Amino acid sequence: MRGSQPGKGGQLDRRTRRSQRQLRTAFIQMVLDNGYHTVTIEELTERADVGRTTFYAHYKDKEDLLAHLVTELAEELRNRIDEVQTLDSVGFTGDVFRQVFQHALEERELYLLILRGEGDGRALRQFIDGYCRRSEKTYRARAEKLGVEPRLPAELLARSVAGELSSLLFWWLENDQPYSVEEMSTMMRDLGRHGRFWCAGFS
Repeated sequence: MRGSQPGKGGQLDRRTRRSQRQLRTAFIQMVLDNGYHTVTIEELTERADVGRTTFYAHYKDKEDLLAHLVTELAEELRNRIDEVQTLDSVGFTGDVFRQVFQHALEERELYLLILRGEGDGRALRQFIDGYCRRSEKTYRARAEKLGVEPRLPAELLARSVAGELSSLLFWWLENDQPYSVEEMSTMMRDLGRHGRFWCAGFS
């Protein structure tokens, strides 16, 4: 009996992941098609082809499901940013933005759901607040490590970047990516390095 437990556990894990994936896919599509407030657990589980008991084994309600989706997305993005970000230089290389835009392209539907403000904007606030906390921490740590004094408060810098980035991501995805990931990351890099004054053509 003991020898059979790992296999059984693995089977249950696969079943759990499959159920969560089906719920995730169905939920995102239903929200994008008809809006968050129209989604019911009954219709969601029917479309995902899972039982209501299975849904409630993973999530308390659809608000909990949405929060989980944002948390997972933010964690994936954080891991990707960690691979390219360093505190040993001033930054503004475009590498972080490249990761963000590439991730948004790969998870286009979920990003659109969040950036549209579905769920009374809770998902968008959760995503932006998380990005701001991370950015503010990075600004402070880099300034301390390199011995510089920021000209603006770190929180303001972080909020400015997050607001700008979320707006551009939404526009970019809604309009079927009129610029490539590389082009967007380069433009965001130049905006960060030189500011709007320079980007508008002034010197």
